[in-house]
Amino acid sequence: MNFYGYKRAEGRAGIRNHVLILPTCACGSETARIVASQVRGAVNIIFNTGCSDVQANTDLSQKILTGFACNPNVFGVVIIGLGCETVPHAKLRDKIKSMTTKPVISFGIQEEGGTLKTIEKAVRAARDLAAEAALQQKELCDISELLMGIECGGSDATSGIASNPAVGNLSDKLIDLGASTLMSESIEWIGGEHVLAKRAATPELHNRIIKICADYEAHLKAAGQDCRAGQPTPGNKFGGLSTIDEKSLGCIKKGGTRPIVEVLNQAERPTKRGAIVMDTAGYDISSVTSMVAAGCNAIIFTTGRGTPTGNAIVPVLKVTANAQTFSWMEDNIDVDLSGIIAGDLTISNAGDLLLKKIHDVCNGRLTKAEAYGFSDIAVDHVCRFV
Repeated sequence: MNFYGYKRAEGRAGIRNHVLILPTCACGSETARIVASQVRGAVNIIFNTGCSDVQANTDLSQKILTGFACNPNVFGVVIIGLGCETVPHAKLRDKIKSMTTKPVISFGIQEEGGTLKTIEKAVRAARDLAAEAALQQKELCDISELLMGIECGGSDATSGIASNPAVGNLSDKLIDLGASTLMSESIEWIGGEHVLAKRAATPELHNRIIKICADYEAHLKAAGQDCRAGQPTPGNKFGGLSTIDEKSLGCIKKGGTRPIVEVLNQAERPTKRGAIVMDTAGYDISSVTSMVAAGCNAIIFTTGRGTPTGNAIVPVLKVTANAQTFSWMEDNIDVDLSGIIAGDLTISNAGDLLLKKIHDVCNGRLTKAEAYGFSDIAVDHVCRFV
Protein backbone atom coordinates (compact mmCIF):
# COMPACT_ATOMS: atom_id res chain seq x y z
CA MET A 1 0.00 0.00 0.00
CA ASN A 2 1.24 3.48 -0.90
CA PHE A 3 0.26 7.09 -0.23
CA TYR A 4 1.35 10.46 -1.56
CA GLY A 5 3.41 12.32 1.03
CA TYR A 6 6.24 14.80 1.54
CA LYS A 7 9.68 13.19 1.68
CA ARG A 8 12.03 14.59 4.31
CA ALA A 9 15.81 14.54 4.15
CA GLU A 10 15.93 12.55 7.39
CA GLY A 11 14.13 9.65 5.70
CA ARG A 12 10.60 10.00 7.02
CA ALA A 13 7.58 11.12 4.99
CA GLY A 14 5.05 13.69 6.15
CA ILE A 15 1.36 13.59 5.30
CA ARG A 16 1.15 17.36 5.85
CA ASN A 17 3.57 20.16 4.96
CA HIS A 18 3.20 22.72 7.75
CA VAL A 19 5.28 25.73 8.64
CA LEU A 20 5.29 25.50 12.44
CA ILE A 21 5.30 28.66 14.56
CA LEU A 22 6.76 27.31 17.78
CA PRO A 23 6.81 29.22 21.09
CA THR A 24 9.58 28.40 23.55
CA CYS A 25 7.29 29.06 26.50
CA ALA A 26 3.82 30.23 27.48
CA CYS A 27 4.90 33.87 27.18
CA GLY A 28 5.60 33.45 23.46
CA SER A 29 2.42 31.55 22.67
CA GLU A 30 0.13 34.45 21.84
CA THR A 31 2.68 36.08 19.58
CA ALA A 32 3.13 32.72 17.81
CA ARG A 33 -0.64 32.50 17.35
CA ILE A 34 -0.81 35.92 15.74
CA VAL A 35 2.11 35.14 13.41
CA ALA A 36 0.49 31.87 12.26
CA SER A 37 -2.81 33.66 11.63
CA GLN A 38 -1.08 35.93 9.11
CA VAL A 39 0.53 33.21 6.96
CA ARG A 40 -1.29 30.64 4.87
CA GLY A 41 0.19 27.19 5.49
CA ALA A 42 1.43 28.07 8.98
CA VAL A 43 0.22 26.44 12.20
CA ASN A 44 0.99 27.26 15.80
CA ILE A 45 0.73 25.62 19.18
CA ILE A 46 -0.12 27.16 22.54
CA PHE A 47 2.54 26.00 24.98
CA ASN A 48 1.60 26.08 28.65
CA THR A 49 5.04 25.70 30.21
CA GLY A 50 8.73 26.32 29.42
CA CYS A 51 9.73 28.46 32.38
CA SER A 52 10.04 28.45 36.19
CA ASP A 53 10.16 24.68 36.39
CA VAL A 54 12.25 21.87 37.87
CA GLN A 55 14.81 20.18 35.63
CA ALA A 56 12.81 17.02 34.92
CA ASN A 57 9.87 19.05 33.64
CA THR A 58 12.15 21.34 31.63
CA ASP A 59 13.75 18.30 30.02
CA LEU A 60 10.36 16.93 28.99
CA SER A 61 9.26 20.33 27.64
CA GLN A 62 12.40 20.50 25.50
CA LYS A 63 11.88 16.95 24.27
CA ILE A 64 8.35 17.84 23.21
CA LEU A 65 9.30 21.11 21.50
CA THR A 66 12.16 19.52 19.56
CA GLY A 67 9.92 16.56 18.75
CA PHE A 68 7.26 18.87 17.32
CA ALA A 69 9.86 20.57 15.12
CA CYS A 70 11.24 17.23 13.90
CA ASN A 71 7.81 15.73 13.19
CA PRO A 72 7.70 14.68 9.52
CA ASN A 73 4.51 16.73 8.97
CA VAL A 74 6.57 19.91 9.49
CA PHE A 75 8.43 21.57 6.59
CA GLY A 76 10.12 24.34 8.57
CA VAL A 77 10.00 26.15 11.91
CA VAL A 78 9.83 29.72 13.17
CA ILE A 79 10.57 29.85 16.91
CA ILE A 80 9.17 32.65 19.07
CA GLY A 81 10.88 33.16 22.43
CA LEU A 82 10.51 35.78 25.12
CA GLY A 83 14.10 36.20 26.26
CA CYS A 84 14.14 35.25 29.93
CA GLU A 85 12.67 31.73 29.75
CA THR A 86 14.56 28.66 30.98
CA VAL A 87 15.77 27.66 27.49
CA PRO A 88 16.07 30.71 25.20
CA HIS A 89 15.05 30.66 21.55
CA ALA A 90 18.59 30.55 20.14
CA LYS A 91 19.49 27.53 22.24
CA LEU A 92 16.31 25.69 21.21
CA ARG A 93 16.96 26.65 17.57
CA ASP A 94 20.48 25.22 17.68
CA LYS A 95 19.25 22.02 19.31
CA ILE A 96 16.62 21.50 16.62
CA LYS A 97 19.17 22.24 13.88
CA SER A 98 21.42 19.53 15.33
CA MET A 99 18.59 17.03 14.86
CA THR A 100 17.20 17.97 11.44
CA THR A 101 18.10 19.71 8.18
CA LYS A 102 14.79 21.60 8.07
CA PRO A 103 14.95 25.41 7.96
CA VAL A 104 14.68 26.81 11.50
CA ILE A 105 14.55 30.54 12.34
CA SER A 106 14.07 32.14 15.75
CA PHE A 107 13.18 35.49 17.32
CA GLY A 108 13.05 36.81 20.88
CA ILE A 109 10.34 39.28 21.85
CA GLN A 110 12.54 41.17 24.33
CA GLU A 111 15.42 41.32 21.86
CA GLU A 112 13.29 42.56 18.96
CA GLY A 113 11.67 45.34 20.99
CA GLY A 114 8.22 43.95 21.69
CA THR A 115 5.38 42.00 20.14
CA LEU A 116 4.70 44.09 17.02
CA LYS A 117 8.33 44.17 15.91
CA THR A 118 8.64 40.43 16.52
CA ILE A 119 5.46 39.73 14.58
CA GLU A 120 6.69 41.77 11.62
CA LYS A 121 9.97 39.84 11.34
CA ALA A 122 8.45 36.45 12.13
CA VAL A 123 5.64 36.86 9.58
CA ARG A 124 8.18 37.69 6.87
CA ALA A 125 10.23 34.62 7.78
CA ALA A 126 7.18 32.36 7.95
CA ARG A 127 5.89 33.71 4.63
CA ASP A 128 9.20 32.85 2.95
CA LEU A 129 9.12 29.33 4.39
CA ALA A 130 5.52 28.87 3.28
CA ALA A 131 6.50 29.89 -0.25
CA GLU A 132 9.27 27.27 -0.24
CA ALA A 133 6.95 24.63 1.21
CA ALA A 134 4.44 25.25 -1.58
CA LEU A 135 7.06 24.21 -4.12
CA GLN A 136 7.54 20.77 -2.61
CA GLN A 137 5.76 18.11 -4.62
CA LYS A 138 4.11 15.06 -3.10
CA GLU A 139 5.82 11.76 -3.85
CA LEU A 140 4.63 8.17 -3.76
CA CYS A 141 5.53 6.76 -0.33
CA ASP A 142 5.27 3.26 1.05
CA ILE A 143 2.87 2.72 3.95
CA SER A 144 5.91 1.79 6.05
CA GLU A 145 6.45 5.56 6.36
CA LEU A 146 3.32 5.76 8.53
CA LEU A 147 3.66 5.88 12.31
CA MET A 148 0.08 6.00 13.60
CA GLY A 149 -0.63 6.98 17.18
CA ILE A 150 -3.55 5.24 18.90
CA GLU A 151 -5.57 7.08 21.54
CA CYS A 152 -8.86 6.80 23.40
CA GLY A 153 -10.78 9.36 25.43
CA GLY A 154 -14.26 9.70 26.86
CA SER A 155 -14.58 5.92 26.78
CA ASP A 156 -17.84 4.09 27.45
CA ALA A 157 -19.06 0.50 27.24
CA THR A 158 -19.00 0.58 23.42
CA SER A 159 -15.30 1.46 23.38
CA GLY A 160 -13.94 -1.79 24.76
CA ILE A 161 -16.26 -4.08 22.83
CA ALA A 162 -16.43 -2.32 19.47
CA SER A 163 -14.36 0.75 18.50
CA ASN A 164 -11.19 -0.28 20.34
CA PRO A 165 -11.13 -3.83 18.90
CA ALA A 166 -11.78 -2.34 15.44
CA VAL A 167 -8.78 0.00 15.82
CA GLY A 168 -6.78 -2.98 17.10
CA ASN A 169 -7.70 -4.80 13.91
CA LEU A 170 -6.58 -1.74 11.93
CA SER A 171 -3.29 -1.73 13.85
CA ASP A 172 -2.67 -5.36 12.96
CA LYS A 173 -3.46 -4.72 9.30
CA LEU A 174 -1.10 -1.72 9.15
CA ILE A 175 1.74 -3.59 10.85
CA ASP A 176 1.30 -6.51 8.46
CA LEU A 177 1.65 -4.00 5.60
CA GLY A 178 4.89 -2.63 7.10
CA ALA A 179 3.62 0.43 9.00
CA SER A 180 4.06 1.07 12.74
CA THR A 181 1.59 1.95 15.48
CA LEU A 182 2.09 3.56 18.87
CA MET A 183 -0.22 3.15 21.87
CA SER A 184 0.23 5.11 25.11
CA GLU A 185 -1.58 6.00 28.39
CA SER A 186 0.15 3.50 30.68
CA ILE A 187 -2.12 4.26 33.63
CA GLU A 188 -4.87 2.72 31.52
CA TRP A 189 -2.95 -0.54 31.24
CA ILE A 190 -3.25 -1.07 35.02
CA GLY A 191 -5.41 -4.08 35.75
CA GLY A 192 -4.76 -5.45 32.28
CA GLU A 193 -1.00 -4.98 32.11
CA HIS A 194 -0.38 -8.75 32.34
CA VAL A 195 -2.49 -9.22 29.19
CA LEU A 196 -0.63 -6.44 27.35
CA ALA A 197 2.76 -7.75 28.52
CA LYS A 198 2.06 -11.16 26.95
CA ARG A 199 2.40 -9.46 23.57
CA ALA A 200 5.97 -8.34 24.33
CA ALA A 201 8.53 -9.63 21.85
CA THR A 202 11.14 -10.23 24.58
CA PRO A 203 11.14 -11.01 28.32
CA GLU A 204 12.80 -7.64 28.93
CA LEU A 205 9.94 -5.76 27.27
CA HIS A 206 7.41 -7.91 29.15
CA ASN A 207 9.00 -7.05 32.48
CA ARG A 208 9.25 -3.36 31.63
CA ILE A 209 5.50 -3.12 30.92
CA ILE A 210 4.75 -4.73 34.28
CA LYS A 211 7.27 -2.48 36.06
CA ILE A 212 5.88 0.71 34.48
CA CYS A 213 2.46 0.01 35.99
CA ALA A 214 3.85 -1.06 39.38
CA ASP A 215 6.07 2.03 39.58
CA TYR A 216 3.18 4.35 38.69
CA GLU A 217 0.95 2.93 41.41
CA ALA A 218 3.84 3.20 43.91
CA HIS A 219 4.50 6.79 42.87
CA LEU A 220 0.88 7.77 43.45
CA LYS A 221 0.79 5.94 46.76
CA ALA A 222 3.87 7.87 47.93
CA ALA A 223 1.95 11.07 47.18
CA GLY A 224 -1.06 9.82 49.13
CA GLN A 225 -3.05 9.08 46.00
CA ASP A 226 -4.66 6.02 44.44
CA CYS A 227 -5.13 5.79 40.67
CA ARG A 228 -8.24 3.69 41.30
CA ALA A 229 -9.85 6.75 42.87
CA GLY A 230 -9.63 8.73 39.62
CA GLN A 231 -10.17 5.87 37.21
CA PRO A 232 -12.63 5.26 35.71
CA THR A 233 -13.59 8.92 35.35
CA PRO A 234 -17.15 10.09 36.11
CA GLY A 235 -17.88 10.12 32.37
CA ASN A 236 -16.57 6.57 32.02
CA LYS A 237 -18.85 5.41 34.83
CA PHE A 238 -21.86 7.15 33.32
CA GLY A 239 -21.04 5.36 30.08
CA GLY A 240 -21.10 1.95 31.74
CA LEU A 241 -17.52 1.26 32.90
CA SER A 242 -17.38 0.11 36.49
CA THR A 243 -13.70 -0.56 37.35
CA ILE A 244 -10.21 0.39 36.21
CA ASP A 245 -9.64 -3.26 35.26
CA GLU A 246 -12.65 -3.20 32.97
CA LYS A 247 -11.51 0.06 31.42
CA SER A 248 -7.95 -1.20 30.95
CA LEU A 249 -9.01 -4.46 29.30
CA GLY A 250 -10.98 -2.41 26.78
CA CYS A 251 -8.23 0.18 26.40
CA ILE A 252 -5.48 -2.25 25.43
CA LYS A 253 -7.72 -3.81 22.76
CA LYS A 254 -7.02 -0.84 20.51
CA GLY A 255 -3.35 -1.85 20.30
CA GLY A 256 -4.12 -5.04 18.39
CA THR A 257 -2.43 -8.41 18.77
CA ARG A 258 0.97 -8.10 17.09
CA PRO A 259 4.19 -8.48 19.13
CA ILE A 260 5.31 -5.33 20.96
CA VAL A 261 8.78 -4.51 19.67
CA GLU A 262 9.60 -1.40 21.74
CA VAL A 263 8.56 0.33 24.98
CA LEU A 264 9.22 4.08 24.99
CA ASN A 265 9.41 6.86 27.56
CA GLN A 266 7.23 9.95 27.07
CA ALA A 267 7.87 11.75 23.76
CA GLU A 268 10.73 9.37 22.90
CA ARG A 269 11.28 8.65 19.22
CA PRO A 270 10.96 5.00 18.16
CA THR A 271 13.95 3.08 16.85
CA LYS A 272 12.02 0.03 15.65
CA ARG A 273 9.05 -0.68 13.39
CA GLY A 274 5.93 -2.57 14.37
CA ALA A 275 3.71 -2.40 17.44
CA ILE A 276 5.11 0.06 19.99
CA VAL A 277 3.85 1.31 23.37
CA MET A 278 4.74 4.49 25.29
CA ASP A 279 4.67 5.25 29.01
CA THR A 280 2.53 8.39 29.33
CA ALA A 281 -0.07 9.89 31.63
CA GLY A 282 -3.73 8.97 31.25
CA TYR A 283 -4.84 12.44 30.11
CA ASP A 284 -5.63 11.95 26.44
CA ILE A 285 -4.44 15.37 25.22
CA SER A 286 -1.04 15.07 26.93
CA SER A 287 -0.78 11.52 25.61
CA VAL A 288 -1.42 12.71 22.03
CA THR A 289 1.08 15.53 22.60
CA SER A 290 3.78 13.00 23.48
CA MET A 291 2.97 10.78 20.50
CA VAL A 292 3.15 13.74 18.10
CA ALA A 293 6.52 14.69 19.62
CA ALA A 294 7.66 11.09 19.08
CA GLY A 295 7.04 11.47 15.35
CA CYS A 296 3.55 10.13 14.71
CA ASN A 297 2.27 11.55 11.44
CA ALA A 298 -1.36 10.53 12.10
CA ILE A 299 -3.49 9.78 15.18
CA ILE A 300 -6.61 7.64 15.45
CA PHE A 301 -8.75 8.44 18.49
CA THR A 302 -11.63 6.30 19.76
CA THR A 303 -14.35 7.78 21.95
CA GLY A 304 -17.63 6.56 23.33
CA ARG A 305 -18.94 9.77 24.85
CA GLY A 306 -17.44 12.13 22.25
CA THR A 307 -14.60 14.65 22.05
CA PRO A 308 -13.72 17.60 19.77
CA THR A 309 -9.94 17.33 20.29
CA GLY A 310 -7.44 17.88 17.49
CA ASN A 311 -3.76 18.67 16.99
CA ALA A 312 -2.23 21.41 14.83
CA ILE A 313 0.66 19.30 13.54
CA VAL A 314 -0.95 15.89 13.09
CA PRO A 315 -4.46 14.98 11.88
CA VAL A 316 -6.59 13.27 14.52
CA LEU A 317 -9.21 10.88 13.11
CA LYS A 318 -11.96 10.32 15.69
CA VAL A 319 -13.98 7.12 15.83
CA THR A 320 -17.00 6.01 17.86
CA ALA A 321 -19.18 2.90 18.00
CA ASN A 322 -21.90 4.69 19.96
CA ALA A 323 -24.69 5.56 17.52
CA GLN A 324 -26.17 8.19 19.83
CA THR A 325 -22.79 9.90 20.27
CA PHE A 326 -22.15 9.99 16.52
CA SER A 327 -25.62 11.39 15.85
CA TRP A 328 -25.24 14.02 18.57
CA MET A 329 -21.59 14.96 17.80
CA GLU A 330 -21.34 14.28 14.08
CA ASP A 331 -19.62 17.64 13.62
CA ASN A 332 -16.67 16.33 15.64
CA ILE A 333 -16.46 12.60 14.94
CA ASP A 334 -15.17 11.25 11.63
CA VAL A 335 -16.17 7.58 11.62
CA ASP A 336 -19.31 5.78 12.87
CA LEU A 337 -18.71 2.13 13.79
CA SER A 338 -22.03 1.63 15.58
CA GLY A 339 -22.81 -1.11 13.06
CA ILE A 340 -20.60 -3.37 15.20
CA ILE A 341 -23.01 -2.97 18.12
CA ALA A 342 -26.03 -3.38 15.82
CA GLY A 343 -24.58 -6.58 14.36
CA ASP A 344 -24.27 -5.17 10.85
CA LEU A 345 -20.48 -4.79 10.83
CA THR A 346 -17.77 -7.24 11.84
CA ILE A 347 -14.59 -6.18 13.62
CA SER A 348 -12.54 -7.20 10.59
CA ASN A 349 -14.75 -5.25 8.18
CA ALA A 350 -14.55 -2.26 10.51
CA GLY A 351 -10.75 -2.57 10.38
CA ASP A 352 -10.93 -2.51 6.59
CA LEU A 353 -13.12 0.61 6.72
CA LEU A 354 -10.66 2.35 9.07
CA LEU A 355 -7.75 1.36 6.83
CA LYS A 356 -9.43 3.17 3.95
CA LYS A 357 -10.18 6.20 6.14
CA ILE A 358 -6.62 6.52 7.45
CA HIS A 359 -5.29 6.00 3.90
CA ASP A 360 -7.46 8.91 2.74
CA VAL A 361 -6.07 11.06 5.57
CA CYS A 362 -2.52 10.15 4.54
CA ASN A 363 -3.37 11.30 1.01
CA GLY A 364 -4.58 14.68 2.24
CA ARG A 365 -8.19 14.36 3.36
CA LEU A 366 -8.80 16.68 6.32
CA THR A 367 -10.20 15.31 9.55
CA LYS A 368 -13.02 17.30 11.13
CA ALA A 369 -10.75 18.65 13.87
CA GLU A 370 -8.26 19.76 11.20
CA ALA A 371 -10.95 21.57 9.24
CA TYR A 372 -11.84 23.52 12.38
CA GLY A 373 -8.19 24.29 13.06
CA PHE A 374 -8.24 22.69 16.51
CA SER A 375 -4.92 22.61 18.37
CA ASP A 376 -4.92 20.90 21.76
CA ILE A 377 -1.58 20.63 23.56
CA ALA A 378 -0.84 19.56 27.15
CA VAL A 379 2.52 18.78 28.70
CA ASP A 380 2.52 16.31 31.56
CA HIS A 381 4.56 17.24 34.63
CA VAL A 382 6.90 14.37 35.37
CA CYS A 383 8.70 15.62 38.51
CA ARG A 384 8.37 12.85 41.07
CA PHE A 385 8.61 12.66 44.83
CA VAL A 386 11.80 11.13 46.22
